[in-house]
Amino acid sequence: MTAIPTTPPPEGCIDTQVLDHVLLIGINRPAKRNGWTPRMFRELAEAYTRLDDDPSLRVGVLHAFGDHFTAGLDLPAVAEYMKRGEKAIPEGLVEPHDFGLPGYRRREKPMVVAVKGICFTVGIELMLGADIVVAADNCRFSQMEVQRGIMATGGATLRMAERAGLGNAMLHLLTADEFDSAEAYRLHFVQKVVPAGQELDEALRIAQRIAAQAPLAVVATRLNVMKAIEQGPLAAVADFIPVQQRLANSEDADEGVRSFVERRPARFSGR
Repeated sequence: MTAIPTTPPPEGCIDTQVLDHVLLIGINRPAKRNGWTPRMFRELAEAYTRLDDDPSLRVGVLHAFGDHFTAGLDLPAVAEYMKRGEKAIPEGLVEPHDFGLPGYRRREKPMVVAVKGICFTVGIELMLGADIVVAADNCRFSQMEVQRGIMATGGATLRMAERAGLGNAMLHLLTADEFDSAEAYRLHFVQKVVPAGQELDEALRIAQRIAAQAPLAVVATRLNVMKAIEQGPLAAVADFIPVQQRLANSEDADEGVRSFVERRPARFSGR
């Protein structure tokens, strides 16, 4: 598919488009290789918050306009925030990196990401903070903060080691080297690699498949996986019976039984 961007202001913006139950979230500053500014961070958090708050939306797809996902931070634009120890995202919103900062909400609904071309620093961290990543085969990845005298603080120091092991994480975090889509796939940073130009279509196909499932069950399943990763297996197991009981008493669970008996696709309402 082809998402249609608005004409962005010089500091860039985030465009959104609704396709049935999917919210397309487009990074829109292609003239600057989608370098991130404070406005873009704020609007991205607003889009993630909209996804969680709108009951008609079930899945998000993060993508980018232009040839590249992002060249990373627009350092002159965000340097003062870093010096003051501030975030460009207002408190109370869903924080797109999703690592549980005080004052911010955690995302509940699934997020699929389509990356292409250059995907540096914050781009890697946003995709690692999502759930499923589709990469074009022309991607160039680099977590290059140490090259700029700063530290990755969008989740790379947490999630690279979690996905790829300590040695692989240190290799890419400490050298600021550049690696390709095949390496990202080997390290479990991305889940699929497709020919360049097909990444958004594939991400949308996955999102639509997720959106066809029972929404309450999708959210509960995602949150249980995250609890197991962050708090350990016992914490996740403790939720099995109460969460399953809540789901079993939902309208969607009744519809699941009816569709099974009637041998037809289920029509879920999210209730």
